[in-house]
Amino acid sequence: MLCSSYPFTSEGEFTMSKKIPVACAALGLLTLALSSAFAQAGSVTGASLPDVSISSTVDTVQSNVPVTFGQAFAVGDVPAGASLAGQLSSGAGISLQVDVKARHADGSVRHAIISTVLPQLSKSAPQSLQLKLAPLAPPASQVAKPADLLNAGFNGSVNITIAGKLYTASIEQALRSGKVQDWLSGSQTGEWLVSAPLYDSTGLTHPHLHARFAIRSYTGYGKARVDVTIENDWAYQPAPQNFTYDAEVVIGGQSVFSQANLTHFHHTRWRKTFWWGGAPQTHIAHNKAYLIASKAVPNYDQRIAISETALNNMKNLMSGVKFQPMGPGLAEPGMPTTGGRPDIGLMPGWSAAYLLSMDKRAKDATLATADLAGSWSAHYRDQKTDKPISLHDYPYMTILGTPGDTYNPATRQREAFPVCGGTCTNPNIADAAHTPAFSYLPYLVTGDYYHLEEMQFWAMWDVFQTNPGYRANIQGLVYQSNVRVQAWDIRNLAETAYITPDNDVLKAEFTRILSNNLDYYNTTYSNNAAANIFGAITGPGAIVYNSNIGIAPWMDDFFTSAAGRAAELGFSKAQPLLSWKARFPVNRMLAPDYCWIFGGIYSLNLRANATAPLYTTFGQAYEASRNPVVAGMACNSPEMAKALGLKVGEMTGYSSIATGYPSNMQPALAYAADSGFTGGAAAWQKFMQRSVLPDYTAWPEFAIVPRTVVTPQR
Repeated sequence: MLCSSYPFTSEGEFTMSKKIPVACAALGLLTLALSSAFAQAGSVTGASLPDVSISSTVDTVQSNVPVTFGQAFAVGDVPAGASLAGQLSSGAGISLQVDVKARHADGSVRHAIISTVLPQLSKSAPQSLQLKLAPLAPPASQVAKPADLLNAGFNGSVNITIAGKLYTASIEQALRSGKVQDWLSGSQTGEWLVSAPLYDSTGLTHPHLHARFAIRSYTGYGKARVDVTIENDWAYQPAPQNFTYDAEVVIGGQSVFSQANLTHFHHTRWRKTFWWGGAPQTHIAHNKAYLIASKAVPNYDQRIAISETALNNMKNLMSGVKFQPMGPGLAEPGMPTTGGRPDIGLMPGWSAAYLLSMDKRAKDATLATADLAGSWSAHYRDQKTDKPISLHDYPYMTILGTPGDTYNPATRQREAFPVCGGTCTNPNIADAAHTPAFSYLPYLVTGDYYHLEEMQFWAMWDVFQTNPGYRANIQGLVYQSNVRVQAWDIRNLAETAYITPDNDVLKAEFTRILSNNLDYYNTTYSNNAAANIFGAITGPGAIVYNSNIGIAPWMDDFFTSAAGRAAELGFSKAQPLLSWKARFPVNRMLAPDYCWIFGGIYSLNLRANATAPLYTTFGQAYEASRNPVVAGMACNSPEMAKALGLKVGEMTGYSSIATGYPSNMQPALAYAADSGFTGGAAAWQKFMQRSVLPDYTAWPEFAIVPRTVVTPQR
């Protein structure tokens, strides 16, 4: 006799479209195995699943408190066919709605959005919500629907007044339109994504401005979160330009936001969130040790305690104009501005500070800055797909190229963007060489769709803004840009491909572009016996220092850390690239003919002149690049330290500063130590024994340590 089972969708719900007969005995064994795993109340890899701390931010006791958060999981921890249940501090169980967004290659959950409603929460008694494995329940017989919320009296609108003319977008009409995308779907929580034109009194729509809403409703509790985004970002709408208007958001008949004379820059968007039925006053803190161990985030040094001064500074900065719509938040508005700053790194300093502290002040600043990632003119939405524009659909589009570069021979159409139809200035200047990772961590911990799209907008802009011929058109190659552009492009592509939901059409696109680039680097460097001996990127845009004879090791270190990040996220093609790149930071610490005091040197000469072949030893590069005052001196000798004005054991390049060149080197060395490259661990230990270390207690964006090598406490 045969039994029948039903496969699960990538969202963790039953699908009845196909029946798969299986032997009853086999099914029984599977059930027994899963039951045993669930009984362990831990992960199948042997590690405990994470807890999440939920605290009240008000003195009054709150009842029926809605909670939703994003959670990343390590490979295998929540296997295919399993789900999650919650256990509160009291030991009482609590049901969870688990919306799975992405899975690892083995089918286990990679990223999910988890929702529940706490019966009670007080400031004196924070709740610990422990996640536990549970059998996957059948799909709910009833799920939250927009009609339920509307029948409860919910309504809202956005009003935009331009030169005395009123445009309105009704949330109620948008939800009733039927053109609604489910983002969260279950018996406890429903969240619906919907776009809405802005209509004038005659029924005509504004050609450029439009509204987007994400409405999250908690069934039976009379509460809804209202996420409002106003966009000016259609990619191919003629005459793009800035618009100045008065904005108002009305929820439940009450004006909840207004701003007069708001100048909305071209190809940008702004976001605000509100609550209908009363906002829960909570702070959700994730288990940082688990997040780091899952490899969803880099291995930041968990021994670092973020200073109270830094946390209070972040809180105080949020009250200024920089955090209003079209502001830059904590980021540098003019990205091309040179010099070290917390924007630059695998994570920006504010995100790393939040990760390490899980402090509300850092979280608020991180999420608010991510909300403002829409303020730069790097947002191009395709009206045909209603998604961030794709290189697959427009392989010849460009920002930096000329209209003549945009001819697509397959379609016989030019893919140039329309010319500006008015004022198109923006004080927030985007630059791929200095793009912060605004939205990866915010999306990871919140599951907010806005943050997901911000990642996609920026990752695609980083690629398509270049000349189509330079990037091999649809392939999206980035090697012709300067090395730090390549680094942050690889970081953005890897993280976006990794965390984009499995059912999002752009996931395959970002994965494809990343794969194309890794193929190029492996062919050119990792798998090329004729590649340079240094492990350095030496292609176009690299050897441009000192009359085209030198490179910037700190830029190359950015690239090594980005390759390490891609490998850490499981992109197998990044591993040989990391192994090859590891030799550059490692040998700047260990090569016998290279003095490690100059490991963080600003520029390193790799050839005698612009047409000469590259040097063949680190010693040659060192002698051609070192400060002439140390000629003939022993490395790290008192004599050398005195000549350089440093302490013995202090590296050049501002070793005491959190954004100095040795700090830039730290993530590259950490990933090199984990790569298995010979000498990686020894190079790391030597690096950590230097006499002057940076203070990472304010901005820890470079405070990454190896996963496989013990870092001595200093």
